[in-house]
Amino acid sequence: MNTTGLLQVEQLLGIPSWLLSIILIWTLIWKGIALWKSARKNSPVWFVALLVINTIGILEILYIFLFSKIKLPDVPQPKTKTKRKAGKNRR
Repeated sequence: MNTTGLLQVEQLLGIPSWLLSIILIWTLIWKGIALWKSARKNSPVWFVALLVINTIGILEILYIFLFSKIKLPDVPQPKTKTKRKAGKNRR
């Protein structure tokens, strides 16, 4: 973005361009760490949520330090009945 583009953004949002740059860097760092962690934990729902929702790093920080530490109980899988082979153990 050129300097006139930064001035337009600054005037439109009312935020100085240096502050906007700091917010952008802050968000990208936390988003990158949170996305990496959710991918390593094989959490596709969290990955998409963190990728799409922009909270200036708040959701990302909560995920890294709170939600990723929660261990959910394993859901027991239903037992399947095995069919007997025809001709075996017939009376």
